[in-house]
Amino acid sequence: MVDTLRVLGISGSLRKASFNTRLLHIAKEMLPAELSLEIYDLAGLPLYNEDLRKEVYPPELEAFRQALKAVDGVLFACPEYNYSVTGVLKNAIDWASRPEVGAPPTSPHALFNKPAAVMGVGGLAGTARAQLHLRQIAVFLNMPMLMKPEVVINNRSKPAFDEHANLIDQDAKKFLGDMLQAFVPWIKKFKD
Repeated sequence: MVDTLRVLGISGSLRKASFNTRLLHIAKEMLPAELSLEIYDLAGLPLYNEDLRKEVYPPELEAFRQALKAVDGVLFACPEYNYSVTGVLKNAIDWASRPEVGAPPTSPHALFNKPAAVMGVGGLAGTARAQLHLRQIAVFLNMPMLMKPEVVINNRSKPAFDEHANLIDQDAKKFLGDMLQAFVPWIKKFKD
């Protein structure tokens, strides 16, 4: 019997027809047997404001933090805005990186030592620059990020998706499959 490793999928886009959110759904269809994937919708998170975190986290934030704590790894679908991560994704990370209310600022947070992988769909450079920034953020959070294989999909010079949002770029599909396979031992390496 295979132990299933639980992964939380997070898209940095709120757009209904987001290719990055779609990529999470495609990844869910391609998962190795050892992985399960729950996709988390960030739409309900308020903008980061330390004043909201006085005695307890508001329910929508506590639900997000608990979802992160309950999984073995995180899979980010990272769009690129202005050469960096989106405000939506950065906001979610900022909330998740705060410790329990009343705990010292250096206490472990919901992302601490949580293995992660990143993928993204974008313009000519895919989302390479945003993924690099996300990797830098992960260093500060002590969040081990899978480095290779990279999934950086260019959807501008030639369509990577068909009119039904199916991934038709076979190279991208292979990189995605390879990354999901590599994510299994990566998560196991850091699992308690």
